[in-house]
Amino acid sequence: MKYPAPDRSLFKNNRDNFCKLLKDKSIALFNANDEYTRSGDQTFIFKQNADLFYLSGIDQEQTILLLFPGCPNILYREVLFLRQTSEHIAIWEGHKYTMEEARKASGIEAVYWLNDFWNILQAVIYYADNLYLNTNENDRYAHTVPYRDLRFIADLKDRFPLHNYERAAPLMRGLRAIKSETEIALTQKAIDMTRDAFKRVLGFVRPGVMEYEIEAEIIHEFIKQGATGHAYNPIIASGKNAIVLHYNDNNQPCLDGDVILFDFGAEYANYNADMSRSIPVNGRFTPRQKDVYNAVLRVMREATAMLVAGTIWNEYHEEVGKIMQSELIGLGLLDKKAVADQDPRMPLYKKYFMHGTSHHLGIDVHDFASRYEPFAAGNILTCEPGIYIPEEGLGIRLENNILITESGNIDLMAGIPVEVEEIEELMNR
Repeated sequence: MKYPAPDRSLFKNNRDNFCKLLKDKSIALFNANDEYTRSGDQTFIFKQNADLFYLSGIDQEQTILLLFPGCPNILYREVLFLRQTSEHIAIWEGHKYTMEEARKASGIEAVYWLNDFWNILQAVIYYADNLYLNTNENDRYAHTVPYRDLRFIADLKDRFPLHNYERAAPLMRGLRAIKSETEIALTQKAIDMTRDAFKRVLGFVRPGVMEYEIEAEIIHEFIKQGATGHAYNPIIASGKNAIVLHYNDNNQPCLDGDVILFDFGAEYANYNADMSRSIPVNGRFTPRQKDVYNAVLRVMREATAMLVAGTIWNEYHEEVGKIMQSELIGLGLLDKKAVADQDPRMPLYKKYFMHGTSHHLGIDVHDFASRYEPFAAGNILTCEPGIYIPEEGLGIRLENNILITESGNIDLMAGIPVEVEEIEELMNR
């Protein structure tokens, strides 16, 4: 790992909170993610299952966590199973957790090698009535490949058909949305790295530079500061490329007179930043670009003010849509009379602002949380309005990360330049 292990009390508290939600006589089982094939005999860089990391702090493949808070044998109430290393693995793949290192990172005393899993499960499972198993229930995801959790469930049901099977995901959805002080600090660390990368870019961009050269500057800053890497594939979209919401080619020249839309963030200790900014290639916005930019900034400011405990997801997005609608009329992109006559189910503003304004942020960039629960203290949400004008080859999006507290909200990206004047001043030093 590139990062120092977080305080294990974070993971112990997470396990305690999770176990309080289990029915009596219940076992919960969590698997590490698959190691996905990239090509031939190579795999993609491993990314830990978010729920397993949340409960254990273990950032390694082929790991299983067993929780049985009511186990009659107190030795097996929390059990961690690890891939057993060897001299061969150490030479070819590098260091893996020792049992003692895993105890120190997770706070779990009972640590075994993975080949002991089925024997230990067999010894305790008949004292449980319920098995809580995990799957990816993020409502943005639809699986087409039977990943490890699904294969594991099929295996368990074949071996133990008479147990009652329960879903762990609904419990995790409620827990993960509320961030602890440690999680907030880890997120802020990722945000600070993102800030430094953006400031580096402001001094680097000039007409003729390639989008991928800018991407290289960003990852240089991330890795230099100990980030794992990008939180997600970075968007470096100059000119008309900014109209493509998930543009990832990053292979075009940045032309004099165009605006570049950035959407990138650092990942640190499995926690993520998610930032969007838009800057002029030549260091000066045109009057039109400035007008559109400031319209987006006003929407972001008004939307941010609504990110408080008790706000309802759908109502929030409807209100942001009304604010955006007014700005688009002011920019001459929408006709006031046409807006008055529009079908409210298909608002006209969506031609220029077609995505949502906010999502939860945490171990996953689009973090696991309910769309139907009011916002609450401890939530971290993005705020990311944008205006995209294909006929002008102009797309502008601004995005900050907002922490909701009992007394309001805190902009965790308040230190990242966003005002037109500040952007221009930094680019022209």
